[in-house]
Amino acid sequence: MPTSPHDPHTDQDRLPREHVDVLVVGAGQAGVAMSEHLAGKGISHLVLERDRIAERWRTGRWDSLVANGPAWHDRFPSLEFPNLAPDGFATKDQVADYFEEYVQRFCGPVRTGVEVTAVRRRPGSPEFDVDTSAGRISAGAVVAATGAFQVPVVPAVVPESDAITQLHSADYRNPAQLPAGAVLVVGAGSSGVQIAAELRRAGREVFLSVGPHERPPRSYRGRDFVWWLGVLNKWDASTPPLGAKHVTIAVSGADGGHTVDFRDLAAAGITLVGRTESADGTLLRFAPDLGDNIARGDANLRALLAEADAYVERTGIDLPPEPEAHLLGPDPDSVTHPLLELDLEEAGVTSIVWATGYSADYSWLPEGAVDERGKPVHLRGVSAAPGIYFLGLPWQSRRGSSFIWGVWHDAGHLTDHIAIQRSYLAYSPGADTEPEPVPTRQAHASHVLETLEH
Repeated sequence: MPTSPHDPHTDQDRLPREHVDVLVVGAGQAGVAMSEHLAGKGISHLVLERDRIAERWRTGRWDSLVANGPAWHDRFPSLEFPNLAPDGFATKDQVADYFEEYVQRFCGPVRTGVEVTAVRRRPGSPEFDVDTSAGRISAGAVVAATGAFQVPVVPAVVPESDAITQLHSADYRNPAQLPAGAVLVVGAGSSGVQIAAELRRAGREVFLSVGPHERPPRSYRGRDFVWWLGVLNKWDASTPPLGAKHVTIAVSGADGGHTVDFRDLAAAGITLVGRTESADGTLLRFAPDLGDNIARGDANLRALLAEADAYVERTGIDLPPEPEAHLLGPDPDSVTHPLLELDLEEAGVTSIVWATGYSADYSWLPEGAVDERGKPVHLRGVSAAPGIYFLGLPWQSRRGSSFIWGVWHDAGHLTDHIAIQRSYLAYSPGADTEPEPVPTRQAHASHVLETLEH
């Protein structure tokens, strides 16, 4: 039976076709890291990106955003941030430029402006047919390096209306973008805190909806919190705390970096409220959990300070005491007498910024790669569907997996797995020669260091 002329499979068959050993989908931090490791082991691969390299850093962030980790830590091992002090915080454009330079120096082929629409396992073959906007590609393995932060999540709480502008933090750019009036910011992580503070500095009346969160010190005893999480082995935690699917961290790299204290935000004129629960017309209701959320954040801060002090005493490292970091002021009125309801119209609220995270869309992957909820089925990024890999997921192998430096290490693990699988497939019983040994990550790292030194 002839195939319909509108059959997309037929259209793909008419387009040019090429083959790669590994196809990497996405050229953000995950795809760039994967490409470097694959290139270091001489594995044929291609990175496809539907936009530009690190596009989300350029156009998926607000204007004043900076990285939440200092430049010495929030980077890949082989390249420092140019024209930035080690303890500085890179702007979003500096991060995007960094990845573009990294691709030029260390990575394999990256093709931009090409979107992957479907990946299907070829019948009777270990390989995949990959449909793209530029033709069909065959690949021995596919790495989904699009990360977990793809689709902005806006809870269906407040009905759409002309009176209230609602947007996700991914679409927020600056205060001038919003109509005149008060603003409700929902979310107490880095994004929500920084956006709320920026809006308040711009003269807006701001309400900040605060949910459960961790609240580490930006720095303590002369060391950034990323250093403390490192020496205390907290980056290597393999699972989130019991009952928490994702840990919201209230920390800021804005204005040179500072510890987030919701008391300071209240003192600046921001009204704190609990989790946003429901709406009845213009009447918004908040959970009575604000005090508990603030208290748990404080407990998290104090626990980390205590562990840091114990580390200093145990190791004898010379770091000056900082007793003032342990002192917390009284709770503001908005915490001790929290608002449980807010009439948006009466309060003059004309905008809501939802800093409520993202979901992922892996519908383009073959059967078996995700579960019935669309969540990746994997072990440290190695999918339950042979030949499919995930990279850039929160808690993929450890707490640090979704951070710039963490994704680089996870990419090394996936590359090792791919190389080992290739060596198995290359084995031929009775062959006169053994397959060439797969180079180790340590050998590649040594090669990179030698290249930099010369």
